Amino acid sequence: QYYKNNKLKFEFEYLNGEKNGIGKEYNEDGKLKFEGEYKNGVKNGRCLEYLKDWSIDRLNNVDKSILSLGIYELMYTDTPSIVSINEAVELSKKYSEEKVTKMINGVLDNIYHSEVEDER
Repeated sequence: QYYKNNKLKFEFEYLNGEKNGIGKEYNEDGKLKFEGEYKNGVKNGRCLEYLKDWSIDRLNNVDKSILSLGIYELMYTDTPSIVSINEAVELSKKYSEEKVTKMINGVLDNIYHSEVEDER
């Protein structure tokens, strides 16, 4: 989507008209307003705090999708955490670079230990 002045408004995947996945949102003058995850149109900056020494810009669309899928499965399904993390890592091994695979593993592991472990 774009503003009337042709500046980019969003860089997100859309599902059923709602923003989903990891991406960016800009204000009308083109400055970054939000960088993080959306789930069914709702902002969730959860992944950014765990992207130590990384930015969304370093990830291609496949990497973003794998990370977003891993976060979703870890946070919102009954899939065992180790399975959720392993599935994302295995997808990343197949479709991403080794350094991205390590980052995805680290992000999901940190989310698990910080946010999921106590709830299960």
